[in-house]
Amino acid sequence: MDESLLRTLTPTVISILVRRGADFAAAEDAVQDALIEAVRVWRDDPPRDPKGWLVTVAWRKFLDAARADTSRRHREVLVEAEPVPGQGEMADDTLQLYFLCAHPSLTPASAVALTLRAVGGLTTRQIAQAYLVPEATMAQRISRAKRTVSSVRFDQPGDVATVLRVLYLVFNEGYSGDVDLAAEAIRLTRQLAARTRHEEVAGLLALMLLHHARRPARTGPDGRLVPLAEQDRSLWDTHLIAEGVDVLQAALARDRLGEFQAQAAIAALHADAQTAEETDWVQIVEWYDELVRLTGNPVARLNRAVAVGEADGPRAGLAALAELDPSLPRYTAAAAYLHERDGDLVTAARLYAEAARSAPNLPERDHLTRQAARLNAKHRG
Repeated sequence: MDESLLRTLTPTVISILVRRGADFAAAEDAVQDALIEAVRVWRDDPPRDPKGWLVTVAWRKFLDAARADTSRRHREVLVEAEPVPGQGEMADDTLQLYFLCAHPSLTPASAVALTLRAVGGLTTRQIAQAYLVPEATMAQRISRAKRTVSSVRFDQPGDVATVLRVLYLVFNEGYSGDVDLAAEAIRLTRQLAARTRHEEVAGLLALMLLHHARRPARTGPDGRLVPLAEQDRSLWDTHLIAEGVDVLQAALARDRLGEFQAQAAIAALHADAQTAEETDWVQIVEWYDELVRLTGNPVARLNRAVAVGEADGPRAGLAALAELDPSLPRYTAAAAYLHERDGDLVTAARLYAEAARSAPNLPERDHLTRQAARLNAKHRG
């Protein structure tokens, strides 16, 4: 059973059902039922055409549910349109489905959450972490979004900004989380960039390429997380870096700065440094100033505080950090790093251990635990 194939086919099959008359919530439910059936059947009898099989079974599941609901009996006229097993629609519908989920009847936050759950394959917990809200709150938001779109037709696709937000969060989860979706997010952003000259589409593509170029160096042979300053930069993909810089420069030349372009500029400065010591932290702080001005994002402020600590010294960084909410994700880890830079190893070790307990994923938790152990051993020695 190829679970990655099922995950890849899911958005396409949902999109096909929506185009054939199913509302989004019913299409998602029908496809989920079809996936369960596939897990049961395919192991012993795999189909020659997996997508055609899923379309057929999901459509039948939808029709069965529609017949059982008396308020939707008019949908029974669609029985004659039931697709037969075959190749089905071969076009890649994933990007279209992203736009459909960004429906005008939804708030941007709800549209992003719904798309991440239904199309991106992220769990409610992962989405809640990305939005800095409790899991129960995010579950309610997704449920409300499903109810909202269940009664509307998907003939008014949403705006580019919402779709970019979704692609950005999917990439981030694929880059640092439990689900490998980074390459898929890049593929879809490339498609979007080929269809529009929107400068923030280009900015997001540049950001993804520059981050993805560093991916081979982010973990060691034993799977351990390797911080940026300690990475083997010879492992970075120079072709992706060059492409990302070219895309970014073209976007910046349009003189309509946005948050993704600002983030990409920061990533480009990191990529440009041959060694960690050569990093132009002064320019990075300036770009973080632009990013904070554009977004007011608290995570951007947190990253700026760390950059200030590199550019102006750890005590300046700690002063900038003190202005922020200590409940921010990775606040404690940033404080630990700056205290270590300032020579306060006891406080740094305690904060690293505290940060490890609330780390969002296992590699990060292990890294922070090792940092605490390293400083404790150094202090005892």
